[in-house]
Amino acid sequence: MQPETGWKFSGIQVSAEELELIVETIKDLGGLSRTELAHTVCELLEWKRPNGGLKAIECRPFLEELDAKGLIKLPELKVSGPKKKRPRKIAPDPPEQMPALIETKLGDAKPIEMELVETPEQRSLWREWVSKYHYLGCTVPFGAHLRYFVRVTHPESQRVGCVQFSSPAWRMAPRDHWIGWDDEQRVKRLQWIVQNSRFMILPWVRIHCLASAILAQMAKTIAADWEARYAIRPVLMETLVDRAKFEGTCYRAANWIPLGQTTGRGRMDRKNLRIGKGAVPKEILIYPLCRNPRKKLLEP
Repeated sequence: MQPETGWKFSGIQVSAEELELIVETIKDLGGLSRTELAHTVCELLEWKRPNGGLKAIECRPFLEELDAKGLIKLPELKVSGPKKKRPRKIAPDPPEQMPALIETKLGDAKPIEMELVETPEQRSLWREWVSKYHYLGCTVPFGAHLRYFVRVTHPESQRVGCVQFSSPAWRMAPRDHWIGWDDEQRVKRLQWIVQNSRFMILPWVRIHCLASAILAQMAKTIAADWEARYAIRPVLMETLVDRAKFEGTCYRAANWIPLGQTTGRGRMDRKNLRIGKGAVPKEILIYPLCRNPRKKLLEP
């Protein structure tokens, strides 16, 4: 089947020559797994992040879409052992099994620190807590991401929350209108935005105004950490608040700017089917990480 035009990868037009190369590569390397093929295609076409890392996470679903359209034939998914069930939220611990209550004044608990999740032990505990105590549970974020524990330092250093930043939503009309960019500008600068996709204070923590203090510390921390990991210094944070469950008071108290609501389509819904966990209308809030972020996002 001859490759058709009109395909895009990460918002960039894929040429007929590139599609033909993908088709021939899949034919020649049929013994590789889908993940290995995604890495190979990224290497051949130099689909990389600014820090040099391959965009293999994004490439695999792109290849699977080509497979669904009949342009290529991917190997069957390998199943080892019983079929895996979808991740589900772990039931919260009974109150008597929770750690001791942390209850103090914010001034007595400062300074607030952001602990980057890097080791296997940290990742395991972060996933466990978010699975148990966050209403969306713990899922693998799409694209680039950073995770943190939040610590208070007095009277002793203790973890009090979990935070995640990930790649921004591909298109949100209120945000895009606020910035004032067109599709071409959005494709080129979208990676300069990060999304606060998880934010949770542990249920045994009782510190008044802690959430707003954490948001303030996040704003001081994320730009340098994201640049160190991905070679891009973000200029804007965004988040989505389900107003059916939360008021978003802490974001407003931390001077985040409300822009309006999403359509409720979810991150990967390109056909307006409104499916998936994110497929409910949510309020969009943003926070600038530099002066005049709109100017930087519109720079040629």
